[in-house]
Amino acid sequence: MNGPSSSPISISRIHHVAYRCNDAKETADFYQNLLGMKFTTAFAEDHVPSTGEYDPYMHIFLEMGGGNVIAFFELPNQPKMGKDPNTPAWVQHIAFEVSDVEALLAAKAHIETQGVEVIGPTFHGIFRSIYFFDPNGHRLELACNIGNAEQYAELHRVAPLMLDEWSQTKKAPRHADWLHKDPEE
Repeated sequence: MNGPSSSPISISRIHHVAYRCNDAKETADFYQNLLGMKFTTAFAEDHVPSTGEYDPYMHIFLEMGGGNVIAFFELPNQPKMGKDPNTPAWVQHIAFEVSDVEALLAAKAHIETQGVEVIGPTFHGIFRSIYFFDPNGHRLELACNIGNAEQYAELHRVAPLMLDEWSQTKKAPRHADWLHKDPEE
């Protein structure tokens, strides 16, 4: 990069993450009723503020605590939502944290009573998680951390080694195979 020297950006947190939805009301109801989020804000415009183009939308915001916000856009004049056919459904997802395994299992039971299919809990070494889809087809994950300080330190130590090896071979490095051995099995 050329040009005048400047300081790196100092980001304090994610302000919000936005996704598209099929129906703003259905989406707000799902996130409120199923996941206990608080519907806080709605913006509706006929013209996009950043570009000025005509594209009516409803933009909703849901807060999940700790300053964490997820937002959605309903775009009735755009073609129907689609997925990238070259990306498997399990790849792009939104992961939310719950306090512990007990809360994870309670969440699974609650979600299933609402008729939503849930996968898991799945063991990931330093966390366990469950997976399901929202009404828009977005894959969601609820995860609870179960790792200890030594495990996190080891993962931090091997991360650059694993990335370098992956970059050269495009094969899964084995530095953290211990992550896949579930002590409960």
